Amino acid sequence: MEKMEFYKVVNKLILPLFTGSFIEGEEESTSRDSEVAFGKRNSLLIKPLKTDEYRLVLRRGQPFQPFEVNLLKAILKELSLISEKSYDDDSYMTVLQENAIEKSICEAICENSETTNSMFGIINELEKWAFRTYEGNKVAIGIILNTSIDLSEGEEVINYYDVINKDFFALLSDGENSYVEFDKKGNLVGYVQMDKVKKNPCIAPYEYENIARFCNDKKIGIVLTKAGDFLIFKNRMLLFAKRQGIWNVYSHEEVIQLLSYRGSYSLKDIRRSIYYTALDSSFSYDGGCLVYLNKDMAESALVHINAHDIMNEKYYEIKKQQELEKASKISKKALEGAESMFNVPYIKFLQEQNCIKAQSIRKIINDKPFHELSRRLRQELVSMDGATIVDSDGTIIAVGAIIKIEAGSEGGGRLAAATTLSKYGIAIKISQDGIIKAFYPDNKNNKSKLLFSVG
Repeated sequence: MEKMEFYKVVNKLILPLFTGSFIEGEEESTSRDSEVAFGKRNSLLIKPLKTDEYRLVLRRGQPFQPFEVNLLKAILKELSLISEKSYDDDSYMTVLQENAIEKSICEAICENSETTNSMFGIINELEKWAFRTYEGNKVAIGIILNTSIDLSEGEEVINYYDVINKDFFALLSDGENSYVEFDKKGNLVGYVQMDKVKKNPCIAPYEYENIARFCNDKKIGIVLTKAGDFLIFKNRMLLFAKRQGIWNVYSHEEVIQLLSYRGSYSLKDIRRSIYYTALDSSFSYDGGCLVYLNKDMAESALVHINAHDIMNEKYYEIKKQQELEKASKISKKALEGAESMFNVPYIKFLQEQNCIKAQSIRKIINDKPFHELSRRLRQELVSMDGATIVDSDGTIIAVGAIIKIEAGSEGGGRLAAATTLSKYGIAIKISQDGIIKAFYPDNKNNKSKLLFSVG
């Protein structure tokens, strides 16, 4: 593959797979170097063929995992085979290259070629359903590929290609609580309902926890959602998702670890709750802004938060002193006005200022820290307009807070809020298309930097 063609393929197919990755440059290489290798500081070095004398440097916020290296090796192998052939129609080449990504994903998580071919075939059949309806409605379908079962020698064998394309198949599962099971060669096994799944630890969007728990190292879960997305589960976690036509790979633990960036105080339970909530918000397509403040920066962050949005008495008292001090520097009249508003107990302030939202949410969360709330409630809180702000101990400072944006901030409201508050900790912006971006403070240049991007 020519270098310019390789650049195009990487930009079009590989970078979107590893959300947040980018080409940092290239370096010299020899035939002794592997086609894919770990580089320095969260980077990979890749080239199309072992004989090529250059390697591209791919970098992203979170570290690359060994299974991602194996995935890239499989992708490059498939792409090299395709590039050896010539086609008059460029669109045909594009389809083959996109199929190469899907085939490589299947190879990365399947144990042998038979299971790989079965999984690849099932996904291709389900993709037809992504553009179909049943009685005018989009359908959600759930499939389990059980690699520990082989029914190919049985008397009554029904393969996936005989059944998935039939209309009735759309009614057999819902992709959340019910699934159709196939063996490692794609033969129909039966029906699985998720009502008695053991509460094994898992990492997945809230609505798909059961299928993630069910899929151990021998079971692969494949879900087609009504939105046309594909979700792939194995080893009790979401591994891949195809959203808006683009495949993404997930490296959950590495991202969770990044949430403790420069914070020895950070508790694992809080980090996990922050990430899980961002993941839930991403797959609900509601969007959100979630801020996790550094231990020594919570008070400073209050300058951007309206007192009417504060839901904790301790932080109200700190905000009150800030407002009184600010008013005293303006005029005597301004100080008198501030004293009239703030020199009252916290609960009375909420009542006098008609802070219905703050009062209601305080009652709902009932003084619980963020990580002790249910996942559903956390996701619904974050989906509100404005920012949800949590301190280093998990105390909820504000929900749906309209942030006082710094001058020069760019982007929409949630992005501007995230970049403003990232001076004080890690600020996560979840867009309505599902992309999760986290920012952290670059104190040297007094601005925010991208910590990681997922989805």
